[in-house]
Amino acid sequence: MKEILMYSSQFCPYCVNAEKLLQNKGVKNIKKIMVDEDPAYMDEMIKITGEKTVPQIFIGEKHIGGFEQLRSINKEGNLDKLIFNKK
Repeated sequence: MKEILMYSSQFCPYCVNAEKLLQNKGVKNIKKIMVDEDPAYMDEMIKITGEKTVPQIFIGEKHIGGFEQLRSINKEGNLDKLIFNKK
């Protein structure tokens, strides 16, 4: 299973939904970086992703995007492949 990293904030419903979707897929550990705890985290996220909204999700080294992109990848049937290295 690849590492999941998510830039998140405390009161973000899309972040909660992304976390639930990943947990429903069997992901037990999501490394969360809370951008509302330190402005430097928000700056870091913007620099890396070019995006200013949370969540910003990485599966392994691959930047997925936000919740809508994660949900779309799941609907296409490709999320398990990304998370679990399935072909």
